[in-house]
Amino acid sequence: MDLLKALRLSYEPYTAPLLAPRIALVGAGGKTTAMFQVARQLKPPVIVTATTHLAHQQTALADRWLVVSTPSELTANSEIPAEVLLFTGPLDSTDRTIGLDLEALDRLLVMADQFNCPILIEADGSRQLPLKAPANHEPAIPEFCDTVIVLAGLSGLGKPLAPEWVHRSGRFSELTGIAISDEITIEAIANFLLHPKGGLKAIPPQARRIALLNQADSSELQAAAGSIANKLLPHYDSVLVASLKGAVGQFAARSQAPIGEVHAVHERSAGVILAAGAARRYGQPKLLLPWKGEAIIRHVARAALSAGLDPVVVVAGEHHKSILDSLVGMNVALVINPDWEKGQSSSLQAGLSALPSEIGSAVFLLGDQPQIPADLIQSLIERHAGSLSPIVAPLVGGQRANPVLFDQVTFPQLMELSGDTGGRLLFSHYPVEWLEWHDTSVLFDVDTPEDYRRLSEV
Repeated sequence: MDLLKALRLSYEPYTAPLLAPRIALVGAGGKTTAMFQVARQLKPPVIVTATTHLAHQQTALADRWLVVSTPSELTANSEIPAEVLLFTGPLDSTDRTIGLDLEALDRLLVMADQFNCPILIEADGSRQLPLKAPANHEPAIPEFCDTVIVLAGLSGLGKPLAPEWVHRSGRFSELTGIAISDEITIEAIANFLLHPKGGLKAIPPQARRIALLNQADSSELQAAAGSIANKLLPHYDSVLVASLKGAVGQFAARSQAPIGEVHAVHERSAGVILAAGAARRYGQPKLLLPWKGEAIIRHVARAALSAGLDPVVVVAGEHHKSILDSLVGMNVALVINPDWEKGQSSSLQAGLSALPSEIGSAVFLLGDQPQIPADLIQSLIERHAGSLSPIVAPLVGGQRANPVLFDQVTFPQLMELSGDTGGRLLFSHYPVEWLEWHDTSVLFDVDTPEDYRRLSEV
């Protein structure tokens, strides 16, 4: 998975009404590397700039470096080359570039709007350390940014809180509550990234928030990153776990190939339980039948909640009052589908319509399958995190099974389905990632009284 896909920025060409992204990067642990890797994967021209210092040697990461002494030098041009263009102030006495001010950034935005090209901004400095806390004047994120990427370097995990590992370590101590020289823990990094004066500082309210946990160079650090990600969601739209590598030399820097690896993309995954059928063939609402002391539908909801799906939406139809009663005390939302008689597609769409816009994927469960284990749902989520595949589905003995995970890229097509058609129609339109599963009980559903008798014996 390349960085652009992981950031869900794979949009090209940029045409009205779809605008090219306006991205700010803050934090520490590979910010400049990440910025230029994103720039290399976007369709050129791409404007890159900084409100802070860049080392002179880092200017070689661009195709063209343009020095801006005053904002008035930035005027609209008839054309700009299809390259990665770096705009900075002049070099200072320490051989570092001077950052651009807000007036200069606004002029660059006019240029980016004119050509509908991306603009990437490094919005604070970190002295090339894995972690940092912002100063009072940082970060300088323009209000026009639609995406903010907050970086943290996991090479600082387990190290002592000290200046050689954390830029502004005293401020980091204040924000996280750990003392100077204490070990930097998972909780400390998560607390910093969640602090309104830490990782969340100065992010425009309309901007997508993305945490990038970089330097996850071992399985142990990747596991730690997963623990941090669980704490960050839903305060961030997504959390990336990566090992991005800096370029070696000018020509390697200008290579179009991605450098490093994105290991996982953690996003909120919702659960949609389809429970709107009238069960007229069965003769009574089968989802309300007791099994192991509780209604069948309650077992399905518990599995969804135990797997960490959030939110969990139950779509009901004719029997919505009884279903609601059966779910008392559970953290689920009931959605009534007034068009339930039109078939499964209407229930699927009613569930999708009830989900927050920042949801990355949805797992669709059938209300008459009480033996679906939470670990199967979790396995679907984990597989999707490593690939962002459009569809992830269980495969049991060569047979497709439920539940099925659908990525957000499929939601528009799901909303266009009609009749008694479920998401299986999309299996021929998107590549499907199959999850081998060896428990045949997940194939079982309750369609007939004989099915219920067999279930009661389990």
